[in-house]
Amino acid sequence: QVQLVESGGGLVQPGGSLRLSCAASGSIFSFNVMGWYRQVPGKQRELVADITSGRNTRYDESVKGRFTISRDNAKNTVSLQMNSLKPEDTAVYYCKLDQSRYTYWGQGTQVTVSS
Repeated sequence: QVQLVESGGGLVQPGGSLRLSCAASGSIFSFNVMGWYRQVPGKQRELVADITSGRNTRYDESVKGRFTISRDNAKNTVSLQMNSLKPEDTAVYYCKLDQSRYTYWGQGTQVTVSS
């Protein structure tokens, strides 16, 4: 079993920055994909960014140039540095881990961008 614990959400003004972190514990395979998704009420959960254990990344177009995903394979952690935040970035952010045919989710952390 795998557990994901997120941290780092909160309230920030437009143009500000936040850093989200996610720590995975349990049976972690060498090859996996870790990522961040976000969801607002009434909408589907959507990909923000993800990164493979080989550090290949992909980003949603709306966050390119503002968000940076990174990981520490030795510690099984993934982080999301979010800069130049906009009100439309407000959402619950979820950490996700895919390995083999299994998918795991964190409990979510709220990010609110508002003045």
